Amino acid sequence: MALLHACAFLHRRGEVEALAVTVDHGLQAESAEVAATVAGTAESWGVPARIVAVTVTPGADGIEAAARDARYAALETARTAHDADWILTAHTRSDQAETVLLGLLRGSGTRSLAGMAVRSGHVLRPLLDIDRAATEAACRAQGIAVWDDPMNADAAFARVRVRSLLGTLEAELGQPVTDNLARTAELCRADADFLDAAAADVLAEIRGASEIPLDRLGDHPDAILSRVLRGWLLSLGVPAQSFGSTRIRDLMALIREDAGAGRVGRLSFPGDTEVVVSRGTVRFGFAAKHPDS
Repeated sequence: MALLHACAFLHRRGEVEALAVTVDHGLQAESAEVAATVAGTAESWGVPARIVAVTVTPGADGIEAAARDARYAALETARTAHDADWILTAHTRSDQAETVLLGLLRGSGTRSLAGMAVRSGHVLRPLLDIDRAATEAACRAQGIAVWDDPMNADAAFARVRVRSLLGTLEAELGQPVTDNLARTAELCRADADFLDAAAADVLAEIRGASEIPLDRLGDHPDAILSRVLRGWLLSLGVPAQSFGSTRIRDLMALIREDAGAGRVGRLSFPGDTEVVVSRGTVRFGFAAKHPDS
């Protein structure tokens, strides 16, 4: 509500043209009523509003990820339909800290630990450097009711448990854990951006190619090669959820072995496909019938 109130202020002054889009995920009995309340509040502040109902189908990454994907898809559809420049979300520094801690607990790499960016494509997060308590205090100071999503108290969700853990850590350690994790995200993002850019230069030469000479991959360090191989597989239509960091490490090991000993190595992927590393090349295609040896 803090972000909506700020946007409404600027909208009334004619400094921006705002549209409030409320996504009803349909995951709670009262979700339609809540969406209507938010839309009504926006209109009472002079901002036109739309309610978009979505269907959330849990996938391999769980219902939280599915809801997030459905929400951003709905917001992007609304953005293009209304020829808007930006999608603004109300993520705070507290949300950032939770994202980083979730990544740490899952053993993620620097891109995940980089958390959310202030700007990502057409998405802006103007409150990302402000903690949740500050936005709630701002609402109270303006007499704006703060609505607590019941899902934020459901310990079945990993983010809810992490939120509770953050509070416990700050209390027991006497450290500004939220601020420190947000700083970690900033530092990791600088590293991840550099590595992504370096990998993009290599990937530009091999994207979509079913066969790559090993010398095109060069002697890149693992931090870059892993990104190149991931991007290459995605460019060939391999589903992202079908491979993770372990699979990429296995592929890098085959490449290093072939470069040093000329061995033949294979890794299978969905759809009866495989990557074959042999004779100085990396090839992707349908799995061939080959005798066990």
